[in-house]
Amino acid sequence: MKSYLALVAALTAGTVALAAEVDVSKLPPAVKKEGVTFDKDIKPIFEKSCFKCHGPEKHKGDLRVDSLEATLKGGENAPNVVKGDSAKSTLVHSLARLNEDEAMPPEGKGDPLTKEQIGLVRAWIDQGAK
Repeated sequence: MKSYLALVAALTAGTVALAAEVDVSKLPPAVKKEGVTFDKDIKPIFEKSCFKCHGPEKHKGDLRVDSLEATLKGGENAPNVVKGDSAKSTLVHSLARLNEDEAMPPEGKGDPLTKEQIGLVRAWIDQGAK
């Protein structure tokens, strides 16, 4: 049991260290739009850019973004959305391509989201990810 707890602590520390290495100052700002919702604003972006690998039929990394519940649940590195704080949300880091190894969509797998689309995702998360 002790070794298991040590392993969990080490893995958690590594995850925190990796997250800290991301330069959030490079994130596009959240858009200034009130009432951003998943179904109305975010799902259409994800349908176009993310469903091929993270939709109802395919779940790479155990991540689905085809519903609010699935997106908030996250995948292998869950959770990836920190409600109220998009700058700490790994989903935003991946979409903004702050870390090449975590960039979504990966090179050659689709067009990266625009700064405006990332800003809309940020606004949605900052407003509570509803």
